[in-house]
Amino acid sequence: MTYRKPAWQTIVLTAAAATMASALLALSRPVEMRVDGQTLQSDVSPVTTSDKVYVPLRPLAEALGATTSENKATGEVIVSRGDKSLRVKVGDMHATFNGMPMTLKHAPFRVQGRVMIGMKAFGRAFGVRVSYDKRTSRVDVRTGVLTSAETVDNSTE
Repeated sequence: MTYRKPAWQTIVLTAAAATMASALLALSRPVEMRVDGQTLQSDVSPVTTSDKVYVPLRPLAEALGATTSENKATGEVIVSRGDKSLRVKVGDMHATFNGMPMTLKHAPFRVQGRVMIGMKAFGRAFGVRVSYDKRTSRVDVRTGVLTSAETVDNSTE
């Protein structure tokens, strides 16, 4: 087998594809999180799939005034806010909320050491409104009552 120089069309097509891929990556942005309109900084962005959104548990819980701890022996993560307590374990769809069993649609997982949980499960557990806007790549968490002008997209987990 001998080496054959690529045709100029192949080089142009490869360069065009690489340029397009670079532009798409440059224009894509991480998902932003807001709590009551205030941007929440986190070292790990929410993870989105085609129909689900997962949020980093600790930063979001702490933004709501909750405390988070982890039992290293059992791998259980405990989040407490007022009289509410959520206990989850990475890889386990079974959780407890205020001592009562709760089944999650999707098991929590880790990204760069952060526990990620389904956005809706977080909202249900702590009585907050959560929504995700695909157009702006933003997760909004509302702790108060929504006005009639605001809408909530509940189509994502």
